Amino acid sequence: MPFKENFNNANVIIIGASQGIGLGFVKQLIQDIRINKIYATYRQEETAQELLELTDEYPDKLTSLQMDITDELQIITVVKNISTQINKLHLVINCVGLLHEGDLQPEKSLKHINPENLLRYFQINSIGAVLLAKHLLPLFRHQEPSVFASISAKVGSIGDNQLGGWYGYRASKAALNMLMRTTAIEYGRSCPQTLVVTLHPGTTDTRLSRPFQRSVPPEKLFSVERTVSQLLTVIEKLEPGDNGQFFSWDGSKLPW
Repeated sequence: MPFKENFNNANVIIIGASQGIGLGFVKQLIQDIRINKIYATYRQEETAQELLELTDEYPDKLTSLQMDITDELQIITVVKNISTQINKLHLVINCVGLLHEGDLQPEKSLKHINPENLLRYFQINSIGAVLLAKHLLPLFRHQEPSVFASISAKVGSIGDNQLGGWYGYRASKAALNMLMRTTAIEYGRSCPQTLVVTLHPGTTDTRLSRPFQRSVPPEKLFSVERTVSQLLTVIEKLEPGDNGQFFSWDGSKLPW
């Protein structure tokens, strides 16, 4: 039975909701009458003004919490805070991702490899997600269908890689896929009603993709609203056999 058939009175966490796709999820889900509570995390207050204004507008439905996904103690604190208010989760979407940041830029060749930058990619794009899985597991131990989704990227597919480059981003997203696939197996034993998936959103018009949009055909550059709608459709159509899979925005499965 598709996930949407049981999606009602749901508690949701959106990780990385200050802008881009994460904020887009909050905006769409806040209008969804099937949602009971939304918890949205952000890293920096100065870049989260729109999210914080939404929180003031919907105080009974939306709670915003400051959290850096690379700091396990902050994850523990946020999960404890949420656990005092609810005892079960139905949907978690991890939207945190790093492609470029100041001097950190996608590597075009081996000569650009920098170990500190590689570590930064893995901290944000890979390790943070599995730390979330570790600490959120108790809130998924219930008998209602649930989904834990992480935003990955098609460039993290080893089988699809024909162009090379972008070493850190590709490798960290490939690691995310493996960590979530492995999480899916463990969740399958400890909270079997929860599906763990990774999602490729397509090229979306956000701050992350903006420096790299020149070669993208207009029809392949999605608005945030379109991306969120497409990904929510994929999530709602998930069935039990989809646990541990890697999906594109159109619902097709991507190669590892």
